[in-house]
Amino acid sequence: MTATTAAPRPERVTHAHVRDIPLPDGVGTLALVTVDNGFDHTKPTTLGPLGLTELHVALAGLKERAAAGEIVAVGVTGKPYYLAAGADLTAVTHIADEADARRIAELGHATYRMLGEMAVPTFAYVNGAALGGGFELALNCTYRTVAGDVTALALPEAFLGLVPGWGGCYLLPQLVGVQGALEIILTRPLANNRMTKAAEAVRLGLMDALFEPADFLERSLVWTADVLTGKVVVERREIEGADEWAAVVAGARRQLDQRLHGARQAPYRALDLVAAARDADRDAAFAAEDDALTDLIMSDELRAGLYAFDLTTRKARKPAGAPDPSLARPVRTVGIVGAGLMAGQLAVLIARRLKVPVVMREIDEERAAAGLAGIRSMVESLAAKGRLGADEANRVLSSISVSTDLGTLAGADLVIEAVTEVMSLKQRVFAELEDVIAPDAVLATNTSALSVTEMSAHLRHPERVVGIHFFNPVAQMPLIEVVRTQASDDAAVATAFALAKNLGKTAVGVADRPGFVVNRLLLRMLAEVAAAVEGGTPVQVADAALRPLGLPMGSFALIQLVGLPVALHVLRSLHADLGERYPLSPGLERLAADGRRMVPEPDGRGAELDVDPAIQDAFEAPSGGSPLDGAGVLDAVLSGLTEEIGLMLDEGVVDGPEQIDLCMILGAGWPFHLGGITPYLDRTGYSARVLGRRLLADGVANVPGR
Repeated sequence: MTATTAAPRPERVTHAHVRDIPLPDGVGTLALVTVDNGFDHTKPTTLGPLGLTELHVALAGLKERAAAGEIVAVGVTGKPYYLAAGADLTAVTHIADEADARRIAELGHATYRMLGEMAVPTFAYVNGAALGGGFELALNCTYRTVAGDVTALALPEAFLGLVPGWGGCYLLPQLVGVQGALEIILTRPLANNRMTKAAEAVRLGLMDALFEPADFLERSLVWTADVLTGKVVVERREIEGADEWAAVVAGARRQLDQRLHGARQAPYRALDLVAAARDADRDAAFAAEDDALTDLIMSDELRAGLYAFDLTTRKARKPAGAPDPSLARPVRTVGIVGAGLMAGQLAVLIARRLKVPVVMREIDEERAAAGLAGIRSMVESLAAKGRLGADEANRVLSSISVSTDLGTLAGADLVIEAVTEVMSLKQRVFAELEDVIAPDAVLATNTSALSVTEMSAHLRHPERVVGIHFFNPVAQMPLIEVVRTQASDDAAVATAFALAKNLGKTAVGVADRPGFVVNRLLLRMLAEVAAAVEGGTPVQVADAALRPLGLPMGSFALIQLVGLPVALHVLRSLHADLGERYPLSPGLERLAADGRRMVPEPDGRGAELDVDPAIQDAFEAPSGGSPLDGAGVLDAVLSGLTEEIGLMLDEGVVDGPEQIDLCMILGAGWPFHLGGITPYLDRTGYSARVLGRRLLADGVANVPGR
């Protein structure tokens, strides 16, 4: 583990305020503990060493009172909007000694377990977000109520590089069984940290009762009295038998292997803890959690995960290099040129999020009708899945129109072209638009790799042109690359950043250089893999070579997902602009010409798709070629990515390496457990070997919350 050099932010101490509350109907006195760090909702309640110590002292005192018969129950709740957002991970990342790591693990257990070992029942009143250690605070209680508006309940530790280590890996399986526990401990965290909402938490058995937020505490106290008097009996479900438990664990392990190939420690450690939870006693289970937490707190995996988390949350809210937001032009109507699949996705997203009219233009009635039909199908699918109510679906559809008349775009404040990636066509579209739209309207292109500067070179007002590169699928992908040319003015760029924010996306400002960030690096990676195959490396070896990184899919599956013709178009463009670092691939060209798939059709079971070995015949191995093994392919890819990132930073494509990391995590699925791509290349020595320097300053990747 690399030690950090920056001093940690002082702990925002969470205090434990205790007050006695008479329960209804003379049932007795409940001691209510409110955990509160004294700040408003913008500074979530977290638990560091000082806060845990204060909570420990408070609970120890209540344990004595409970034993003496002074109180009949203990309740725990939080400040508005939060029960607790978990451990203070800022402090955790600065632990440099294994003994300190074990102390924080054991302190959490020693504190929380008192809630499960009181002489009286304990109740968690989950009034707001309960994440990680906050959720475990509730799990250690005997009963749990939740406010109906709570949307963030989770154990995200496996997502970050830890395990739920203050009771979660033992108590949750004991409460809801192994199937339900693995859903919360592994499946949802590894699905981009999916949260659980209040009503679903009750259905899953995580919470016992739901009350509306207006009188949540009052209703919870009445319910508490009813539980204590026996008017309400909380039923607990039967957990799985030993054989079924083992079978579920084995299935989960196979899924981890298919997805991660052993590339991450934390999910496997969590699975091991859950596997043992059925038959372990509390002491043994908590000791095993202490061991796992100690190891993982000292790991690079945690440092990397927290760097990535901080980058994609706190830092992403303040885009580097963005102009003053006040310069953004108001967007009351959006125009889109084209009504194909990408354009239709844009229209639906904009209509949903911005709630403004979207006017689209196609070149003939047949394409206009097909575009509108595609949009209707998208909206109906969202409604069928429950993501849109009937009224909202009707509103979205009524706000989108498709016409063949260019003049329909005249009143738009922002016009996005989303036509075929052909420079001459895009130039013609922009030239036509300039004669129609208002003088202060912003012109944007959704190009994935073409030069925005060249696209706007012949316009009278190139200063109002900006690139707004969305990723496919538009609704799911969180990144937008905002492309600024030398001519782009601050108003146009600020409008693009404002659009991204209002759409719920993360924007990264990039210079108008070939491929921008994501496509330039993805195609460099894929070009290195293809070059290895062209040099005689078997396709199966090349495809499996990147598995040690834990990427979401193999190289050929990624090319197929993007679309082989699209990938080849971008590769040719980058080859023309950047030269032999992006070698053309005759084998891929043959596959595209023949219309062949590179991986089998999905089987519907979620298994990873490996490359079809039959495509080897498309690649003509040269005589005297130099085939590589898997390690050689991986080395070529990482060396190439390091070289390319060094060049991108020298060219000023982005303000700094953190923006490259942000783009790759959000736009290319670079694994969270590796942190950003630049700290990974630093940590593995590629930066020093290829560039003769680190990409990030020492310690930057280890210090969240700076």
